Amino acid sequence: MTTHSRMRCRPALAAVIVVAAMLAAVSADAQTCTPASQLTFGLRSPLGIVQSNQRNLIVAESGDLGVLHSGRISIVGLDGARRTLIDGLPSATSDANTPAGPSGLVMRGRSLYVAIGIGDAILAVGTTPVRIGNQTPSSRLFSSVLVMHFTADAERTTSGFSLAADDREALEHGEKVTLFDGAGNVLTIEVVANFPDYIPNPLPIAPNHVQGSNPFDVELIGDQLYVTDGGRNLVWQTDIHTGAFAPLASFPPIPNPTGIGAPILEAVPTGIREFEGQLFVTLFRGFPFPPATSVVEQIDPETGAHAPVVSGLRTAIDVLIADDTDPASLVVLQHASGPLLPPFSGPGSLTRFDGGTTVLANCLARPTSMVRDERSGAIYITELNGRVAVVR
Repeated sequence: MTTHSRMRCRPALAAVIVVAAMLAAVSADAQTCTPASQLTFGLRSPLGIVQSNQRNLIVAESGDLGVLHSGRISIVGLDGARRTLIDGLPSATSDANTPAGPSGLVMRGRSLYVAIGIGDAILAVGTTPVRIGNQTPSSRLFSSVLVMHFTADAERTTSGFSLAADDREALEHGEKVTLFDGAGNVLTIEVVANFPDYIPNPLPIAPNHVQGSNPFDVELIGDQLYVTDGGRNLVWQTDIHTGAFAPLASFPPIPNPTGIGAPILEAVPTGIREFEGQLFVTLFRGFPFPPATSVVEQIDPETGAHAPVVSGLRTAIDVLIADDTDPASLVVLQHASGPLLPPFSGPGSLTRFDGGTTVLANCLARPTSMVRDERSGAIYITELNGRVAVVR
């Protein structure tokens, strides 16, 4: 189901029962490489992808390491040609030493909702996992959701809009910004919600320790926007008209079975998708990302109640409904599948769960998000190496 068409029917929570603990089967299949084709490359650490009603792929790029405000949204045609929609979006090197900026996307009509990650809102201190709030972040737009409005003509013809420093400052102050591309096209941008960058989370050894907010992906049902927060381990519910937000569901940690790292594993919610009024969320889990701990959860947006529908995974990062007529048929994207250490070793995989297990691709390079072309059935996948791959 695309983001343009939403059904309001609500099945009972956890009515989707998918085979659990299939990691061993996936790993066995992974011994034979099932590759994906390359559509385009050269993107800046892409984290999110949607398809517009013009059938173009819209890709969120979190930016280049060490380059402030290099976040970008690109338009990628199904022929692989790339153009810039907007450059200069808030981006900075995170406490994990990775680019953090634009991440998840959802598009309804001509409105594009963009999650902005944690950026440099928190800082790592020392060799222990202590985080403190950054009193002078490079942007006050980190940990937020923006919305952009642009016409179909702009999508077809623009050579790119650019967000300058004064534009970012205006957005920080709650102003609506109008951009021009020099060719007669207009794009407007405004803040939908600006979550707290962090909350106090004192430790015995670090009373100033904080827990950062790191929005990863977004989904729409009616006038409600749902945002996964991989830092706070929750899903936010935000009204797109008023900007009011509150946690919908939170996910507790689980015991770490490995003896490596902390005694618990954080949930780290990542991808989110809607089907028939229910939300499906992948829980990526935290270091050292052990096998059989990652899951897909179903959330009732009316109550926030949630339960797993696929378990036994390792690094689930996105999910799709494989068949719009069958909610028991899911496609799950996993970020990595290799040995326990080093983390993220081994290829990523794309697997269909529908009572059995079908590996669709298992030679992916740290995949991050996916979208399915409703017309052709092809699945387009972003990878951290800057590539968009396609599985047909």
